[in-house]
Amino acid sequence: MIVRDEERNLRRCLASVAGVVDEVVVVDTGSADGTVRVAREFGAAVYTFPWNGSFGEARNASLEPATGDWILFLDADEELARESGPVLRHLVANEAVEGYFVKIVNYLGHEGWVETSPDLVFRLFRNRRDYRFRGAVHEQIADVILEKNPGARYEVAEDLVIFHYGYLDRQIREKDKKNRNLALIQEEMRRAPENPVLRYHYGVELYRAERYEEAAAELLRAAAACPPQAIYLPKLWRTVVLAYQAAGRHDEALRAVETALGLFPDYADLHYYGGLICLEQKHYGRAYEFFSRALALPGQPTHYAPFAGTQGFRTHYHLGRLAEVFLNEEEAMRHYVSSLQDNPAFTPTLESIARLLRPRENPDVARNCLEQLCEFCTPQAHLLMGEILFRLAAYRLALEYLERGTVGQEVQPEVLLWKIICLMQQERYLEALRLLDRFTPGHRLYPLAKLNKILCFWFQGHRRKVRPLVDEFLALGVSPDTAAVLRLLGDSLGRRRGPAVDLGEEGMTLLLEIALRALDLGKKDLVAALLACLSGECRQKYARAIGELFYRYGYQEEAEHYLRLDLEAHGPNAATLYLLGELKESRGAHLEAQDYFRRALDLEPEEPRHYVKLIGVYEAMRREIWRTAVERYPAVFREADGPP
Repeated sequence: MIVRDEERNLRRCLASVAGVVDEVVVVDTGSADGTVRVAREFGAAVYTFPWNGSFGEARNASLEPATGDWILFLDADEELARESGPVLRHLVANEAVEGYFVKIVNYLGHEGWVETSPDLVFRLFRNRRDYRFRGAVHEQIADVILEKNPGARYEVAEDLVIFHYGYLDRQIREKDKKNRNLALIQEEMRRAPENPVLRYHYGVELYRAERYEEAAAELLRAAAACPPQAIYLPKLWRTVVLAYQAAGRHDEALRAVETALGLFPDYADLHYYGGLICLEQKHYGRAYEFFSRALALPGQPTHYAPFAGTQGFRTHYHLGRLAEVFLNEEEAMRHYVSSLQDNPAFTPTLESIARLLRPRENPDVARNCLEQLCEFCTPQAHLLMGEILFRLAAYRLALEYLERGTVGQEVQPEVLLWKIICLMQQERYLEALRLLDRFTPGHRLYPLAKLNKILCFWFQGHRRKVRPLVDEFLALGVSPDTAAVLRLLGDSLGRRRGPAVDLGEEGMTLLLEIALRALDLGKKDLVAALLACLSGECRQKYARAIGELFYRYGYQEEAEHYLRLDLEAHGPNAATLYLLGELKESRGAHLEAQDYFRRALDLEPEEPRHYVKLIGVYEAMRREIWRTAVERYPAVFREADGPP
């Protein structure tokens, strides 16, 4: 091992090989923490090596004192899987093999949301004096062994497993790995500019540094010089696709997918990302083909380093999204459930399932379905579902899960505020007010608590309570937009004098959130009074958002008024026309509905939902015509085939 300032990680690593290996050699390159002390606690032979910018030379320094017949090298942020001890002993007994590629499981992301990606790495080889590492960074030894011993035989040992935690966000930030590795590789490339392995690693580091277009260019250069049997070639092409996608160059990304599939047609990750790119571009048919192929492929070889879920929960999730595009909620739910079964912790799937269950309108049905689908065995699970339901404005059901998640637990301030809002949305104002008093001046959530205290009285129409609270809030210092909304809360409860108010985006976002909660309580008149304080220009500018809000809560007359106002003010818009079509459809006005859907289709011919809605409207019209015909000419039409 080579280490530096690894006190946090080293104990885990050395504990994993205790009793498994015959000796541990640790070379320290200048630690300032307790790394050396931890190494000696585990009986390691500790040596020092002044850091000179070369990982390869430091590695070679660690090989010099090693006395064993075989070398297993690990990094401090890794550990050997518990079951791998007996496997290791079995592997080194094979006299015909010179070295092994072993399976490494990389943990990605952050500690609250971690994913895995397996890969193959060369980590186990015979200890010979002429086998030494080469390269300042991403140092290599497999090629060196073949140069020294052309007849050397390698095998893949997937049952020997190493866990790697160095790609977790915290580890990358603490070690500044991105900038460190880029600088080292650039220096190395000056000495060997045409080395495809170096160029591959350089491209990967550019991608990690979010320099996506540069990354794609470097990786394509590496691919051109890379031997077709190179074990990293599949990952290289996948990173080209990811780099172009992240750079927003979808056409180039898709071409890279097609090129790579010509080399690796069974690579599920490529099919998955092809589907994702097509979905983003609204090429829905091709997206479906890519995703379906990803699911149908056999298990992936480890050297493909497949990302978790590309043959499971991720692909099912996006197939669910695709089904929703075609308004097929039954098919969408089927895929979301399959996604959840593959990964119960995948939050986007949980959110989609909860949304399709319409928990605000059908809380009891939603609860029963969620309890059947999910195992709520921890407070964290209840809190997560409570947060999801809160975001969906399903306040009654959200409160149930939030309360279950906080039994016997310390309640975080954000969670307490969510619970308060849920209480308010059930008109339990006294309970809410008592809890709001826990937020004192100076607390980071005090302004939000103060706003909700105002709303407690505003929802009840207590103007005399609202006005002094608004004045107290304004004294805290707020933006002009927020101040304007606060004043409107008081003004809307009485006879307002003064000019109409114009709000910017910040103010309208706040006002619409207040309006949503008022409509959730059935207080349409309060919302109407609030909107009446706005200027005509302001209502026109945000007419569609206001109309969508009224439509969401079933106030069709008000919704139609604002949606029509949006068309008058801004001209034809597919989203507005579609909502008006749905509104007319819900009233049984099929002729008007088909007109709106047809106009929306003319503006967005690539959107499947317009076609699906038109088909539904035409079928409903056909059934109506059939019933009328049967009533007028029963003798003729009862004998004929009716509508399906």
